Formats: sequence, structure tokens, C-alpha cells
Amino acid sequence: MRECGILLPIASLPSKYGIGAFSREAYEFVDQLKEAGQSYWQILPLGPTGYGDSPYQSFSAFAGNPYFIDLEQLTKDGFLTEEECRKADFGGDETSVDYEKIYNKRFPLLKTAFLRWKAHMEDANVDMEAVFERELIQETRNYCFYAALKRHFQEKSWILWDRDIRLCKREAVEKYKKLLAEEICFYEFQQLMFLRQWKKLKAYANKQGIRFIGDIPIYVAFDSADSWSHPELFQFDEENRPKAVAGCPPDAFSATGQLWGNPLYDWEYHKKTDYKWWMDRMQYCFGLYDVVRVDHFRGFDEYYAIPAKARTAVVGTWNKGPGIALFEKMREVFGEVNIIAEDLGFLTPSVYKLLEDTGFPGMKVLQFAFSTNERSSYLPYFYGHNCIVYTGTHDNDTTRGWYETMDEDERQFTEDYMDNKTTPANEISWDFIRLASSSTADLSVIPLQDYLCVGKEGRINTPSTLGGNWTWRMKRGQFTPEIIDRCRNLNAVYGRCRNKQAPEEEEQTPKEAKAVPEEAKQAPKGTKQMPD
Repeated sequence: MRECGILLPIASLPSKYGIGAFSREAYEFVDQLKEAGQSYWQILPLGPTGYGDSPYQSFSAFAGNPYFIDLEQLTKDGFLTEEECRKADFGGDETSVDYEKIYNKRFPLLKTAFLRWKAHMEDANVDMEAVFERELIQETRNYCFYAALKRHFQEKSWILWDRDIRLCKREAVEKYKKLLAEEICFYEFQQLMFLRQWKKLKAYANKQGIRFIGDIPIYVAFDSADSWSHPELFQFDEENRPKAVAGCPPDAFSATGQLWGNPLYDWEYHKKTDYKWWMDRMQYCFGLYDVVRVDHFRGFDEYYAIPAKARTAVVGTWNKGPGIALFEKMREVFGEVNIIAEDLGFLTPSVYKLLEDTGFPGMKVLQFAFSTNERSSYLPYFYGHNCIVYTGTHDNDTTRGWYETMDEDERQFTEDYMDNKTTPANEISWDFIRLASSSTADLSVIPLQDYLCVGKEGRINTPSTLGGNWTWRMKRGQFTPEIIDRCRNLNAVYGRCRNKQAPEEEEQTPKEAKAVPEEAKQAPKGTKQMPD
């Protein structure tokens, strides 16, 4: 089946309070996707962001970002007032996110909401522990403990905490759980609200025929609940310090390579445990998303290991990853899985073999297609069906921004390829959208900025840079009915537009939507044990 979707991070939605959220605007965007004939909404990782505000450097692989909690819903529930929300200065403007102000203002509001919720639960004689136990998996609760500890230790990385709790000694764990019980409960409240609101949005989208493509990084951050609570999963020494870290070697784009700094997995240990942690992680993701895009797929075949004390990625070695064994176990546990393999970059024959053996669709990015040095495999005439075509991704410039900065030879190639010499600059992205839509790829996913013909100011992220990333937001009303109709009509021409049919029963508005059924709130069960 030929289908289409739009890529837009949750944070990039318009909203009243400084950052996109699971608010009315998210439901409105679902309705717009339906009107535009789309089948998918692709988003970025939903985890709580760490330093640099990157969703790919999260404090947990099993938790949600509290920035996305809809404050208006908390107001409707009686846990905040409109005046309290209005008085908070979230900074930025309708086109950008000011993460520093979001951090400083959101948490006090969430704390106020938590205290009122807690008092409400106590007045109603509801067992909060039972609620958390029922609706949050243990790994999520491990994150809440970690987050409370991190606040206790002035937000320092866990490697700088007191040695007993840094090493998760049992007596220290028990001591701090008692000492920080209220703060742990606060973080559990955040995760509860996140999960309930997300499940509600996803249920609404699915009923409208829109499925979510989620995104998971292959690696976790070093300063995360994952590496702190499960050091045995990683290549750590006896003091839980990394022996080697992740990155990629020098190439044409970087003379010293890329030093990511993420801890590397001890794949031998994972194999001995039948990849249990990975099964838990994927079960959590399959509970959140309809399709999961796995970032840096190459790392499952071979990964680049850099000595932990190295200052660049020049010195490193390639080592074998788990290969097909991990994905065979996945199929054994889950059956057929909806996974997209992020297979971009330089790929070896063994990576191509792994992709073929899994059967997962890979990615084709048009911005990589028009090199004049060689005929790129990203040119549409090389495509099969089992792939997803993008004009660009969150790591690329917008198509208009990219086109305006191309060298003359490459631009000439695109003009010869598409015969579009007369297309004005503010329309050029539509030529590439048409090229993607007309390709043989089963699925075409276009960043919203390209439908809006936004220039370089709409770029989401510039890899290997700090600051100024992840901030772009769509203006309220920017995705106009005229653009939506044009989007729908173009995809209809190329057989990708799903039929716009009324749902079987009248949909409720988000304001009136019923609570998510109890079974829909249940998260997959994870591991139940903290390390000693």
C-alpha cells in the first residue's frame, strides 16, 4: 500500500505555554493530517531531554518528557488555575522554544499541580502507590527515583554522587527512597500525567486513521537512569565508569570524527540474558507508538568504540554488534514488528545483509541524492518498494534552505533531473515533495517545514553543534487549508492519499473526550528489580 505521512516534533506544535504539548493543538494537527490524506505522524523521541535539549540524549529510555504535559488539561482537572499558567514566563515566541525558561517555569507549576492532585487523592482515600504500580512500569519508576536523586545532588551527573548510591548499594537505595519519598512521588505524578495524556492523544489519532511513527536512539545517555541503575548492561569498569564510548570515525565531513560519548553496550552480557533489557525497551516503545524508527541501525551490525579518555574520535575500533540474533529474539517475543531502520551514512555489505535479513524498510533521503561525484543510491530510480522516502530529516536543513546553499554543479544536476529551472525559490520544496511522492517507496514522509516552504530558519537540528537546536515551532494557523488541500491533491495524484471518510461514530472533541479505558492505560511490564 502506498502511503504518506508528515514529520513534526511534538515540541514544534503551537501552544499557549512556550512549547508544543499534548494540548488541543495536537488534536487539531491530527485533524489536519486527516484532511491532508495522511496516514502517519512521525515524531522525535518522547523521553525527558538532558543537556543540550536533545531528544536523542534522554535521561531515560523508559520515561516521557514532562514538557509535553498539557497545562490546560491540568487546569480543567482543577490542579492549576488559568492565572497561574498565564503569569509564568515561558519565554521564546510563537516560532521558537526557550528551554531555560521552560525548565525554570514548568516544574514549579507541575509541583503545584502535584500537591493538589496528591491532596485530592488523599481526600478521596485513593491509594497512590497502587495507581503508580498499575500504570507505570518499574523502569519508569526507576527513572523517577533517579530524577529525585539528581535533584538532591544539585543536578550533578550520577557519576559524581556519593559512592554508595552511585553504585546502587542496597542500604543506600533504601535510605534515599525514604528520604526522597515526596520528590519521587512528584516525578511519578509527572510520568502518570504524561502517559495518560499521550495515550489519550494516540487513541484519538488512531481513531482518525493516523498512526504514530516513534523514534528511539540506539544508545542511551551516560547521565541517565538506564546507565546508573543497570551498569551491567554497559562496558563499564568496577567503579561504573565507561571503558569506551560511542561515536564515528573521521570522514569527509569531520577530520576528527564524532565523539558522542554514549556508553557502549556489553553485547555479550545482553546475549546471556536473552536480550531481556532490549525486549523490555521495545515493549515499552511498541506500547507508545504504532511504528518504531530505530536510529543508527548500523550499530547493531558493527559499532565504533572510542577509548573513554580520548578527546577525539580519531582513535577507535570497529566491533561486532548483536547482528540478526537481537531481531530474531524480537520476532520470537513480539511476532512481526513494525520497525523502520535508520540506515543512513556509509554502509558496509554486512549492514546491507542485516537489513535484508530483518526485512525492515530502510530510509531514502532526497537531499543525499544529488551529488555530482557519483550516482547516489538515494536517487529515486534506484528505489524498490520496501523503503521510506524523505525530502530531509530532523538532522537536515529544510529543503528550501538546502537548495539555496547548494553548489552550482549539484543545483544544475537537480534542475536537469527534475526539469525545474523556472521554479521560484519559495516553491522549490514542492518539486522535491512531488519527486518523493512519485517514487516507488511504499511510504513518503515529508517534514512539515517543506510543505510550508520554510527556509533555513526552520531547521530542527544541526548535528555536532550545541545551542540553537530543537527550537523551531510552527506558527498558529501556518498550516493553512490551502496548503492542506494542495498536500492532499498532490498525494492523491500519486496514489498515496487515504480516503477521507467520516468515522463510524461522531468523534468527541478533545475537551469532551472520555477517559482512556483502563486497559489502554496499562504499560507493558518491565523488569522489577533494582541492581544491588
